[in-house]
Amino acid sequence: MGYKSNNNVVYSCKYHVVFCPKYRRSVLVNGVDVRLKELITETCEQLKVEIIEMEIMSDHVHLLLEVDPQYGIHKAVKQIKGYSSRILRNEYPWLKSRLPSLWTNSYFVSTVGGAPLAVIKQYIENQKNV
Repeated sequence: MGYKSNNNVVYSCKYHVVFCPKYRRSVLVNGVDVRLKELITETCEQLKVEIIEMEIMSDHVHLLLEVDPQYGIHKAVKQIKGYSSRILRNEYPWLKSRLPSLWTNSYFVSTVGGAPLAVIKQYIENQKNV
């Protein structure tokens, strides 16, 4: 597993993120999905967030991201959802008539990768014995 670093932190922070359109409507179709991928890629490049994997389903989005812990996953998701909603609702006016806002306020996030929890727990417990 490779580590990244900024000026004062060496890190490996990978997150599985899932978010949905409002009311879980199947609106990520007919080119909206393709444009959404471009917008997410653009946002992540600006934020220096690495996209490890991305899949756009008709009614939800899966992202596997590596995010600088000093920036934070919440800020990254907020930027991705905010920017993509603004642009998509502008470029595809029918989204405005179908939904009051493009995304739900909530999202799922889970950390992934690295050593299993039990291994890290044991490593920490054994530090005094070293």
